[in-house]
Amino acid sequence: MKTFKQSDALERLPEQFFSNLVNKVMKIKEMHNDVINLGQGNPDQPTPKGIVDKLEQSASNPHYHKYPPFAGFPFLKKAVADYYQREYGVEVDPDTEVAVLAGTKTGLVEISQCFLNKGDIALVPDPGYPDYWSGIALAGAKMHAMPLLEENHFHPDFSIIDENTWQEAKLMFLNYPNNPTGAVATPELFKEAIEVANKYDVCVVHDFAYGAIGFDGKKPLSFLQTPGAKEVGVEMLTLSKTYNMAGWRVGFVVGNPSVVKAIELIQDHYYCSIFGGIQEAAAYALSTDQSNVEQLIKMYEKRRNTLVEAAKKIGWNVNAPKGSFFAWFPVPKGYASAEFADLLLEEARVVVAPGIGFGDHGEGYVRIALLSDDDILKEAINRIGKLEPFTQTHK
Repeated sequence: MKTFKQSDALERLPEQFFSNLVNKVMKIKEMHNDVINLGQGNPDQPTPKGIVDKLEQSASNPHYHKYPPFAGFPFLKKAVADYYQREYGVEVDPDTEVAVLAGTKTGLVEISQCFLNKGDIALVPDPGYPDYWSGIALAGAKMHAMPLLEENHFHPDFSIIDENTWQEAKLMFLNYPNNPTGAVATPELFKEAIEVANKYDVCVVHDFAYGAIGFDGKKPLSFLQTPGAKEVGVEMLTLSKTYNMAGWRVGFVVGNPSVVKAIELIQDHYYCSIFGGIQEAAAYALSTDQSNVEQLIKMYEKRRNTLVEAAKKIGWNVNAPKGSFFAWFPVPKGYASAEFADLLLEEARVVVAPGIGFGDHGEGYVRIALLSDDDILKEAINRIGKLEPFTQTHK
C-alpha cells in the first residue's frame, strides 16, 4: 500500500511523550488488575446533574438541530461576561471580547497559528502543558523556555530573558493555577508580565484551566483582574475542570478584541461552532448556583491533604500544591523522573507522570493527580513507601 509523505508542519510536531507512558500502563494492566492511575488529568467526578438535565431538555429544541452561528450563540458569550463580572469583578464585552472554543486545548494550538510566523519566538513555561508546543511547531515558530523554579515559587523570571529574544517574541504563555506544579499567581507576577508585554509588543496568553481550584481559602487570580491585561492579552477558560465537563469540549478566549477576532477567523475555516444544546447547558453551568463548584474544591483540598500527609509519613519531603488538582513531588535522590515513574509503575503498580514530559525543568519531579478518592491515594502512597528509596530513608 502506498504511504503518503506528511506535510512539513506535521513532521515538526513534538513527540507525544505521554503516549509511551500510556503504552507502558496498558502492558502492566494486562498482567495486573490493581493498577492505580494517578498520572492523568481526567476528572473522576460526573458533570453536575442540573447541567446534564439542561442538556437533555435543550437537545430536543429543533432550533439547535441546525448549524449554530459560526461564532457561537450570543447567550453563551453573555453568560461568560456575566461570570467574569460576578466572580472577578471584570467587565467584559460579550460581542468583542469573548470567543467560544471547542475546549481550550483547541484554542491553545490555534493562537500560535494566528500570531506566529516562521522564525518568531513564543515564550513558554518550563515545565508546562505540552500542547503549547504543538501550536508553535505547526506555525513553524520557535520556543524559548521560561524556567519555573521552586525557589522562585514556580514563577518565570522575566529578567533573565535576553533583549534579542524579547525583540523576536510574539506570544507568551502563562498558566496559573499551574499544571504541573500546582503553583498560583500573584498580583505582582501578572503586573510584571503586563509591563514586559507592553514594552516588547508581546501577546500574553493566560491558560486559566484550573481557575476555580484554589486551596486554603484563597481564590486564584484571573489575569484579567490586573489593570491593563486586556491591552496585552487574553485568558483561556474551560468548563472541563470547574464543572467536570471534560468530554463536553467547551472553552472560551476572553480579553483583547484583536485576539478574539483572530481566533474566530481561524475557527470560521475549521469549525461551525458547538452543538446548541451543549452551548445552552454551558451557559446554565456558568450562570446557576455555584455550590457544586464549592463542594468540588473542598473535595480536592481534602484529597490534597490526605496525599501530602501520607507522603510525609513515608519520609517523602513534599510541599502541598496551592491550586489545580495536581501535586508536584520531588524525585528521591539518585533517580531521574522517568526512571522513578517506571519504578512506581513496575514495582508498586502506581502511575505518575514523570516531570521530564513537561519540559527540561520538569526533571527531578513527578506529577500526581488528585483524581482518586482518599483511600486510593493512601493505598498508592503506602505501596510507594515499601519501595527502596523510602525503606532506605527509614533505616
